[in-house]
Amino acid sequence: MTGAGEAPVRVVDFSQVMAGPFCTRLLADTGAEVIKVEAPEGDAMRGRPPLRDGCSTYFGTLNAGKRSVVLDLKTEAGRRDAFALAARADVVVENFRPGVMARLGLGWEALSAANDRLIYCAISGFGQEGEAAGRPAYAPMIHAASGLDLALMAFQPGADRPAPTGMFYADVLAGVYAWGAIQTALLERERQGRGQLVDVALVDSLVSMMVYECQEAQFPQARKRHVYTPLRAADGFVMVVPLSAKNFAAMVTLLGTPDWGADPRFRTPAGREANWAEIMARMEEWTALRSAEECERLFLEAGVPCSRYRTVAEALADPAARARGIMGQVEDAAGSFEAPNPPFRMSLTAAHVRRRIPELGEATAEMLGPLRPAAE
Repeated sequence: MTGAGEAPVRVVDFSQVMAGPFCTRLLADTGAEVIKVEAPEGDAMRGRPPLRDGCSTYFGTLNAGKRSVVLDLKTEAGRRDAFALAARADVVVENFRPGVMARLGLGWEALSAANDRLIYCAISGFGQEGEAAGRPAYAPMIHAASGLDLALMAFQPGADRPAPTGMFYADVLAGVYAWGAIQTALLERERQGRGQLVDVALVDSLVSMMVYECQEAQFPQARKRHVYTPLRAADGFVMVVPLSAKNFAAMVTLLGTPDWGADPRFRTPAGREANWAEIMARMEEWTALRSAEECERLFLEAGVPCSRYRTVAEALADPAARARGIMGQVEDAAGSFEAPNPPFRMSLTAAHVRRRIPELGEATAEMLGPLRPAAE
């Protein structure tokens, strides 16, 4: 990722924890120079497990390839240095509650007045304006507020409450959308010569993911759509998806051409969808007698889409994933470990996780020295 004169795009990253750092790590993965601004105590993620010798691999995964600068934004000197750094950047990313950066003198209005080519990306829970803008915003509450958790609960017959959450989809999705919007803003700057404000909301990001649910909320259907049900195997679970007529016929043949395979209810796609639960129950009678690995092998050999349920460790060790380069080597003060590469490959751009994880403040003198008066 390069700017004018083929110099790397310079990103000043004021974000913390997850959504913003996920966005800026993707920027670093695609060649941007990312300067991570941290308080004297550092990003809170530096202390989050998994830890080895005091170094967080969680933090490292989110911040590989960046440079760390320590600034105390509670002080006038810290805010002055931050302004000087940001006003010379191509991109600024922040995920404070709306209004915080403006009160520090580092908001969109102030910085764009100093640099009209600046792309300023603000990530928040509910957007930069409106009555909800000031609410606190953490991914679990965004999952609840967006409708996602109740939509997922509808897929669990008999559930009396939404499932607990521990994976922060809102943060990751908003980070990806912010990364993509920044690319669009940089392209527009090449056309128009000016930067712009990019406003990304976590709740909007989750709502955009629920394509069918947003339409069904407006146009309720008499019959709920079918859900994809895990099937029990002898030692785990498998997911089988015989959607097409060809898939269904292959599945019936594999199962030994049972009588129910000729049932008129299952003859058409609409019929199979309406009676999906019964088809799955009948299939489970077969899968329950075999290992998950055998079920996966036999279904795939027959041309029926299937996967056994794997742990994350098993997924990362999959030979096909390793061959694609799903993980990349990174390194911090405690040694090396693996972090996910970006989920895309490009023929001209080196899109991969960068190896080096910044130590707290390691680039402060290098980055700020040229911006400070000689007397300092």
